Amino acid sequence: MRQPSVIARRVAAASVTLVVAAGAAACGPKDNDAKGAGGDSKPQKGGTLTVLNASPQEDFDPARLYTSGGGNVPSLVFRTLTTRNRENGAAGAKVVPDLATDTGRPSENATVWTYTLKKGLKYEDGSPITSADIKYGIERSFAAELSGGAPYLRDWLIGGADYQGPYKDKKGLASIETPDDLTIVFHLNKSEGEFPFLATQTQFTPVPKAKDNGTKYEEHPISSGPYKVVKNENDGERITLERNSYWSAATDAERKAYPDKIDVRSGLDSSVINQRLSASQGADAAAVTTDTNLGPAELAKVTGDKALAARVGTGHFGYTNYIAFNPKVKPFDDPKVRQAIAYAVDRSSVINAAGGSSLAEAATTYLPNQKSFGYTPYDHFPAGASGNPAKAKELLKEAGHPNGITVTLTHSNDKNFETSPEIATALQDALKKAGITVKLQGLEDNDYRDKIHGVKTEPGFFLAHWGADWPSGGPFLAPIFDGRQIVKDGANFNTGFLDDKSVNDEIDAINKLTNLDEAAKRWGALDKKIGEQALTVPLFHPVYKRLYGSAVKNIVISDWTGVLDISQVAVK
Repeated sequence: MRQPSVIARRVAAASVTLVVAAGAAACGPKDNDAKGAGGDSKPQKGGTLTVLNASPQEDFDPARLYTSGGGNVPSLVFRTLTTRNRENGAAGAKVVPDLATDTGRPSENATVWTYTLKKGLKYEDGSPITSADIKYGIERSFAAELSGGAPYLRDWLIGGADYQGPYKDKKGLASIETPDDLTIVFHLNKSEGEFPFLATQTQFTPVPKAKDNGTKYEEHPISSGPYKVVKNENDGERITLERNSYWSAATDAERKAYPDKIDVRSGLDSSVINQRLSASQGADAAAVTTDTNLGPAELAKVTGDKALAARVGTGHFGYTNYIAFNPKVKPFDDPKVRQAIAYAVDRSSVINAAGGSSLAEAATTYLPNQKSFGYTPYDHFPAGASGNPAKAKELLKEAGHPNGITVTLTHSNDKNFETSPEIATALQDALKKAGITVKLQGLEDNDYRDKIHGVKTEPGFFLAHWGADWPSGGPFLAPIFDGRQIVKDGANFNTGFLDDKSVNDEIDAINKLTNLDEAAKRWGALDKKIGEQALTVPLFHPVYKRLYGSAVKNIVISDWTGVLDISQVAVK
């Protein structure tokens, strides 16, 4: 994910979109069985599902959404060529066919991908879905007025960098071919073995050209999924979905579509959402949230109540919170100084600051600890649970700082338990034991994001986080460590300014692989290699704990999203 500016939105949508956003080897619901509340009762069709959210589902246009795996609420309306596997845990980190008959057929070097659509696909008005509609849906995502979606197509498609969308260039993209109504072929300018993952993004949603009304399309996008939009108020603050009678379960193995109606209500305070879900009175008994976690205090109350604890879904999203260094700023240009800080970190105190072990898991690798990312265990600078100040002092002495150093740690003032004052203070206390005096620079969130992502303004020592656009090492490592992705006049995420030819070449080599299991092993090995340079200090991976109503059944939480999948939920 293109990180803090969109991470919250994506984790919420999956999120992100964008989100977010927005992992552990053992995932899925741990506090409840897969059927959720209601024991062994079989989920049935009917009823109304209420979604209680803090953030509105803005920009409800498939071109503008930035989600992971098609999003949560969006994927009820928008089908794509491929989608995420709607299963618990690690099985849910796989990509599966959606509108297409398979996950794509690559050329030998993965620069050409061909898809065939299933027969009998229809929109909410009964008209057929064609390959030309998918091509047009992708092309309109290039229009400036519909920006906001994932940037990969602009980078990957031949001619994508200069294309400005169908409103200005009616010829369309020659790199997307539709030889017949059921076939679509993509021509890429480089090998991309993970194209099937990209094809889960909402930009691959079919859009009938005759129904496209530009920026107003979000008010009533034409549904290809099990539900259609009947009302969208205040830019996604209140969205009402009802059944699309032309959707056929015979063509859709992933979405269960149990409820008759889905009522999405947003703009609510997170404490109110959790109070309503806890009480589960009236319509709230059949309610869920797609963006609000339990906080430390709330979790403590829930844990003490067996009935409530049985209604908590636990999940992990591919996401890492870490310390970032700018090696162009002294003293962080010296690897020994960076290593000293890595040894001095007290992860136990950091995890406590993040809400405790129920909400955060210690990290020593940059990649999340899930198989799909290629997780390879390593700990190059073993600090133990509470830090190794003696080793840190030794390294500082070798670096010419026998009396310690004074540094400034930049963080956000946003109370997010990730890059916020609580985490910064925990690090300040731990590093003091190693002779490292840390001054804290707290910034308002917008200023923080601008500062850490500007090449000219990036501080030497700051808190950061990153979430995956899909469950693989590629979108995790490449934006942060590929030297060709250093952005000098815009948002830069390669904060360590690493431009190592061997790293860049290995990224290219892995991208050619269409065997994703083999690719995962190599992403893990690359993570281990990069980690030796101490350009980051991984701190922890978040754990998501979310309440759901007492009448909600069929809880599915995958390692792709880490949150309850509302396409599987039943309320009867």
